[in-house]
Amino acid sequence: MSTGASESLLAVGLMSGTSMDGIDAALIRTDGHDLVEPLAFHSTAYDEPMRARLRAAIAAALTMERPAPHAQIDAVARDQTLAHAAAVKALLAQAGVAAADVALVGFHGQTIAHRPDRRWTWQIGDGALLARETGITVVHDFRSADVASGGQGAPLAPAYHRALVSGFRAEGPVAVLNLGGVGNITWFAGENWGSFDTGPANALIDDWVRAEAGLSHDAGGALAASGSVHERVVAAMADLPWFDVAPPKSLDRHDFSLGAARGLTLADGAATLTAFTAETVALALRHVPERPLRLLVCGGGRHNATLMAMLAARTGVQTLPVEAAGWNGDALEAEAFAYLGVRALAGLPISFPQTTGVAAAMPGGVISRR
Repeated sequence: MSTGASESLLAVGLMSGTSMDGIDAALIRTDGHDLVEPLAFHSTAYDEPMRARLRAAIAAALTMERPAPHAQIDAVARDQTLAHAAAVKALLAQAGVAAADVALVGFHGQTIAHRPDRRWTWQIGDGALLARETGITVVHDFRSADVASGGQGAPLAPAYHRALVSGFRAEGPVAVLNLGGVGNITWFAGENWGSFDTGPANALIDDWVRAEAGLSHDAGGALAASGSVHERVVAAMADLPWFDVAPPKSLDRHDFSLGAARGLTLADGAATLTAFTAETVALALRHVPERPLRLLVCGGGRHNATLMAMLAARTGVQTLPVEAAGWNGDALEAEAFAYLGVRALAGLPISFPQTTGVAAAMPGGVISRR
């Protein structure tokens, strides 16, 4: 397909994020430019055995010098791909859309290690298998080309954020904050824009409550709300050179640990780690050239009322869920990979110097035909 194509297509996007809570599947119609019409969304939760297998795959990947065949990782990749195929079928059944009418599936896969400093990133998932199972062309491996070219490989969703905010950038500077396992921010000021990772978002909070109480997450931020913030711990965790590094920059989910919080009570640890996540966003805003008037928050973190309140307090910026802009915050990342898939199929750029640090805007993704 030639670059710059403006035909509007039906596309499915799939996202299994660093929180490892499940698979989000979204159906949109888009031309890969400013036309975006969300049509349907379906979410499938991982059961605890799958989460445990993914955690084991991540632990194995983090010991490796680079991606390579590995029996344990390959097995979970296959099963995870089949789970994604089931999610596509459930989404299309819900929407009443035939697979033959869908142009492509944008398949992110599951990140098990992200090492742009070593020129590699690893998202497991078999695009060819997914194409066979769904009967739909699949675009996958979105990040590797950018990383191989010297970029960070993340964030990628900003291209979609730019399409969404095109209608109200005239109202003043605005930022979209994604709070998944890792946080990232996309800022817009007039015609200027950029994006970068901010730090851990839900990852440390989830790890804490799982380790201390066997919970998957702090529902609504209730534990954090019942605890006290230990500011010395927040300050110690924030005292890292990474926060001073100028963007673009990205993180692996496991670049931060719970070490400084050890010894706190369950509630105080939840409160302190939630405050740390909010503090990382405040630190990130130092790198944004024009302070936003609003933070529009997507990802699971926006369901944490304590985190949202701490974000507003520590940044001094109006903090709203993206639903305030009429978007579905649960679907946004999956929608982004449908949008990026359409751009990739058309040979359009999906990463940019101001988002990943790559030298020039470049296309990406691998195409597996149905």
